Parts: sequence; C-alpha cells; structure tokens
Amino acid sequence: MPDHVSVYQVLGMTLLALVTLVWAVGLAWLLRRGTFTATARRAAARSLPALPHQRQEGPHLESVELTPAEQDAFAGLVRQLVTGR
Repeated sequence: MPDHVSVYQVLGMTLLALVTLVWAVGLAWLLRRGTFTATARRAAARSLPALPHQRQEGPHLESVELTPAEQDAFAGLVRQLVTGR
C-alpha cells in the first residue's frame, strides 16, 4: 500500500468495487431472466392507469387550397430561404 493513500481511501475503493460488482451481477441476472422488461411493463401499467392509450395511427392529414396570390407569396418565401437572404 502506498504511503500517501490512507486506510479509509483503500476501504472506500474496496467497498465501491464490491458494490459495483454486486450491481453488475444483479443486473445481468435480471436481464438474463427476462423479468426486467416484464416488471417494468407491469409497473408502468399500474402506476399510470388514468392516462389514455396511445393511438396506433397518426392524425388525419389536412390540406387547403392556396389562392394564386398565396402560391406566389410562398414561392417568393422559398426563393428567399434558398438564396439565404
């Protein structure tokens, strides 16, 4: 053990290494069993029951017809953006 390292620093690093090892082994065990995703799904389903389910499709597309003046104005705007002014 080097002279400039205290006993508390060595004990702290040893404890940190052991906690990291236990965490990694536990995470690998959970992921290998496949219960991590199932548990997360069950917890999410229980914790937010008031939220509505998401749609499986997007919103309806909307479009409007532009007048010739609006089309010209839009074309001018696009030209300005392309030229960088």
